[in-house]
Amino acid sequence: MAFLRNLLASVLGTLVALGILFFMFLIFAALASSGDEVRVKNNSVLKLEFPFPVSEYSAADPDDPFTALFFEPKMGLDQIVQAIEVAKKDDRIKGISISSPFIMAGMAQTKAIRDALEDFSTTGKFVYAYGDFYLQKDYYLSSIADSVFINPTGNLDFKGLAAEVLYFKDFQEKSGLKMEVVRHGKYKSAVEPFLSDTMSPENREQLSSLILSLWESMRDGIGESRDIPAQTLDRIADSLEARTPEKALAPGLVDGIVYADQYEDKLLRESGGSGKHPEFINLQGYMRYSRNKSVYKGNDEIAVVYAQGEIGYGEGSPDVIGQGKMTKALRTAREDKDVKAVVVRINSPGGSALTSEIIWRELQLTREEKPVVISLSDVAASGGYYMAVGGDKILAEPNTITGSIGVFATVPNLNGIAQKVGINAEQVGTHHFSMDYSFFEPMRDDFREVLREGIDQSYQTFLERVAAGRKISMAQADSLAQGRVWSGQQALENGLIDGLGGMPEALEMAAEMAEITNFKLKILPRFKTGIERLMEDLGGGQMSAEEWIAAELGPEWGETLIGLKQILEQEGIQARLPFTLKIQ
Repeated sequence: MAFLRNLLASVLGTLVALGILFFMFLIFAALASSGDEVRVKNNSVLKLEFPFPVSEYSAADPDDPFTALFFEPKMGLDQIVQAIEVAKKDDRIKGISISSPFIMAGMAQTKAIRDALEDFSTTGKFVYAYGDFYLQKDYYLSSIADSVFINPTGNLDFKGLAAEVLYFKDFQEKSGLKMEVVRHGKYKSAVEPFLSDTMSPENREQLSSLILSLWESMRDGIGESRDIPAQTLDRIADSLEARTPEKALAPGLVDGIVYADQYEDKLLRESGGSGKHPEFINLQGYMRYSRNKSVYKGNDEIAVVYAQGEIGYGEGSPDVIGQGKMTKALRTAREDKDVKAVVVRINSPGGSALTSEIIWRELQLTREEKPVVISLSDVAASGGYYMAVGGDKILAEPNTITGSIGVFATVPNLNGIAQKVGINAEQVGTHHFSMDYSFFEPMRDDFREVLREGIDQSYQTFLERVAAGRKISMAQADSLAQGRVWSGQQALENGLIDGLGGMPEALEMAAEMAEITNFKLKILPRFKTGIERLMEDLGGGQMSAEEWIAAELGPEWGETLIGLKQILEQEGIQARLPFTLKIQ
């Protein structure tokens, strides 16, 4: 009887749960459908605001009622650019207003939006920008506008670029937590913070060269848009000459000092509106309207495979590049007869060398069937570049961070902590390497040598991939490697890429190589929808540990501790960016 009672209770519980889920689905579906229709009125102004982080593409389906439960709010760069392209031909849209401080996008992503706005301007429609204040990246985006306005009590942040790297050698000695490291490449400074308390000359050299190249790309873009010589912009940045509205107005960094209501009056006049306020349509709403109005149309297809996030062994997710999803995506692309070419968009600091090699192999197999063009976004370094050399051609933006051809391994060691708290670990094994490594004992020299052999072998394999992919000698590849990081402009000069450009140029190149003119896009890989994830894991909507840390300690400490956590969780040989780089 007890068995039958328990069985009946389980069945009833399941039915109740399914009923609740179905009821929730109906509620969410009703809410979603109520916002399906986006009305675009005549004489509208598209208002560009970026309240959420910008990713290469948003894996979330806006029509999925459970999206908000399982996906962090993000704005897909592909959807942003498409919305601007659709607005370009929409007669109801008279112009664009940029009004977004704190754009949460990388430099190359910001440039992609900037390029789309520049193309929008060719129609004769206006692009204006207004800010209560401008941070440097926000101003870089806004400087493409026909006119830039600022609040009378605002300020403009224009000071050049800087990079900061944290060092942990002294912390290790005081805490007893030590990272055992093995590396190959004099510039492979991902492990430098664990070996020193100061920056090495090699790391300082590459960082100085990198941020100078990134700055020149930003500065020259601003200078061309605002018709200000590079020397003048360098002088302004060096002495903070644009820190007040009046100082920014004098050299022409801004065109007017007005309040928000005065700016809106100007927008109203320019758009031809008849009301008291401009007829705004926000970017998110217009993205929803334009998502099914792609400018790419045709019977042939170009598959766009997105690879964004760190590279880790496993299935992968929207924010982690795993060989599981990438392999399926590339196989789908090359086996689909309608797909004539493939563009792989990479935005990754690197990660697992093994996963990078597996994906490289799939790219090799794909390029045997169809042209493969690689498009590098903000970062495509180390493991990200490892994958890239598997394609036929590589394009990058001038401000892309790439290269970092090198590998390393880090292994945490708790011997110092164990001694401080009185823990002693004893080992028993059948063979010499049965216990090859213990977290509680200093790393043995013979095990370090075994690890070093693996590092050297991985580095040589990496060099072979680069040499073959770029059609250069091993010696040439080694001279560009050693873990050195390059900007996209430097990578072009060194032969690590084939040209400068973003996704539009990559698609154009892929179409030319495939000898097609009209095509549509096939977006890969596909990830589980919100409803699929809900059915798989009812607890998936809870706050993650990383989100809790950031919420409790603030973004600065949150990022630092999460970065340390990621380092401790690294498994196997790593091919990744040689440091956690924060440029500001």
